[in-house]
Amino acid sequence: MTAAFEAQRAALADVVAIPVTPFAADGTVDQDTHRTLLRRLLDGGIGILTPNGNTGEFYALTPRERQLVTELTIDEAGTRAAVLVGIGHDVPTAIASALHARDHGAQMVMVHQPVHPYVSQGGWVDYHRAIAEAVPDLGVVPYIRNAQLLGARLAELADDCPNVIGVKYAVPDAARFAAFARDAGLERFVWVAGLAEPYAPSYFSAGATGFTSGLVNVAPSVSLNMIEALRSGDYPGAMKVWEQIRRFEELRAANGSANNVTIVKEALASLGLCRRDVRPPSKPLPESERAEVAAIAAGWST
Repeated sequence: MTAAFEAQRAALADVVAIPVTPFAADGTVDQDTHRTLLRRLLDGGIGILTPNGNTGEFYALTPRERQLVTELTIDEAGTRAAVLVGIGHDVPTAIASALHARDHGAQMVMVHQPVHPYVSQGGWVDYHRAIAEAVPDLGVVPYIRNAQLLGARLAELADDCPNVIGVKYAVPDAARFAAFARDAGLERFVWVAGLAEPYAPSYFSAGATGFTSGLVNVAPSVSLNMIEALRSGDYPGAMKVWEQIRRFEELRAANGSANNVTIVKEALASLGLCRRDVRPPSKPLPESERAEVAAIAAGWST
């Protein structure tokens, strides 16, 4: 644990919001709507924002759009919330994005899992080490989706890079998470349940203290209700929230999460908050399937 990163560590132990990136009718990033949605999250009590996360369609944005989303988020957050900027792709691109985030006032970066057909354990360490060493003053949070990665490799990375302070763990296996966290160092990192509300209760029982959320775009109070229950050890209360969000998250997870972002944007569209547009390879929800999402969103208190 590094004292210099205490504020960043505290910020991660929360609902880590992954904002959507709204698009205008001409297909460009809708900056005004983006700001409105960010303010809605901040006004709803959210204390950490992750621009350029998967719910923000990171891989469908151009390099300049990723910079724009970063800048808009940092500007709106001000002193009201911490900003954890999603970065990735090849090492030079990831480093350039991290430097851009740092220069505009972000406190942390989240490193998307390397997109490559051949990822070795040592190569994973090298990839993250190069990024972390380039921004030693930023907190660095690896996004782990690789079930084969060993906890000892994360410990090795942090030995070299003390700014690696947290982990977004998104392997859908609570037992594997519990083992990985203990092998890496349970108290050494802030563990964020990277599969959002559906997995938060089981991951919290194994040591997580924060969770990511795309649902929070639609209903900030619902996500906050869950983390408040988990913090107090009220697992029955957390599971009541789980039951409340179950169908929404099942729709997002269906068919290999094909409609993960689509469902969130459809819910926002049903509330009149943004257009439902998503970019390929995602696709808007067919009109015949929209009513169920609208009914769920309408039933939540925001």
